[in-house]
Amino acid sequence: MRIVYMGTGEIGLPTLKWLVENQGSHEVVGVFTQPDKKIGRKQLLTPPEVKVLAEEAGIPVFQPETLRKNESAFEELTGLNADLLVVMAYGQILPRTVIEAPSIACVNLHASLLPRHRGASPIQAAIRDGDKETGITLMHVVPKLDAGDMILKEVLTIDSKDTGGILHDRLAEIGPRTMQRGLEILSSGEIPAEPQEEDLVTYAGKLEREHGQIDWSADAEVLERLIRAYDPWPGTYTQLSTEEGSKKLKVYPYAEIGEDSEAAPGTILGTQNGLHVSCGSGSLIFRGELQLEGRRRLSCGDFLRGTAIPEGTRLGNQ
Repeated sequence: MRIVYMGTGEIGLPTLKWLVENQGSHEVVGVFTQPDKKIGRKQLLTPPEVKVLAEEAGIPVFQPETLRKNESAFEELTGLNADLLVVMAYGQILPRTVIEAPSIACVNLHASLLPRHRGASPIQAAIRDGDKETGITLMHVVPKLDAGDMILKEVLTIDSKDTGGILHDRLAEIGPRTMQRGLEILSSGEIPAEPQEEDLVTYAGKLEREHGQIDWSADAEVLERLIRAYDPWPGTYTQLSTEEGSKKLKVYPYAEIGEDSEAAPGTILGTQNGLHVSCGSGSLIFRGELQLEGRRRLSCGDFLRGTAIPEGTRLGNQ
């Protein structure tokens, strides 16, 4: 089976590595990924790690800006004579011509238990929304976002200490197992196609930095999950009034849920054993790390020793 892999996100690296290292009944004949990007303060042009892995293995790499109405890219793809396209966190919705190019199927490994959490941020959504489990769904690709029929699912329990970053890595680790099971099915000639139940569909859109602003009127349990879900991206923050004006205060996991308070949401209830903040229902006690705008990231204890925050101070935009 001739396989073309399409992916950019790091979550797909273990799967691509497994495909490369276990060639025999299958052969990885090409890799499509996004173009190199300028990264960091120095804006150094940096290739996706998918590209690095593929080139080290001697696999041809293609980096078109888009696959839509791109005849040259399509010719490169069809020239590979693929039996199977394997997509994982590629970053583009594929046009029908690409989907129909392989002789057997075009499949996607999506990091949720579909039809729940279609879209760009399923990992964060699963933690934020209080799901007990998530996983990877191997599915047929269609032009509509994550709407294809399902082939199989690999389930993973969400731990109470999972952050977005931790869960990302745990899901990445089960990618190869999902792919191995999938290849056995795909090579059998009898490929399942279980339709998604449309009334169970939820969407997890692309996250931007402003989505991490904390609304202290929410329940403490909701905010505790959100803080874990959005670590490391997009991060969570609030506003703190200082002598120099209002500044952004970044907060990091973990937060402990405390008792309810009659104080207004966002009120500092104490700083003796962590930063204790009132919420819409319940309260949160931060003992992890904090970072005030323009300063270094510090443990909560070190931060509070160097920054006086009087009890009764209110966080957030008032």
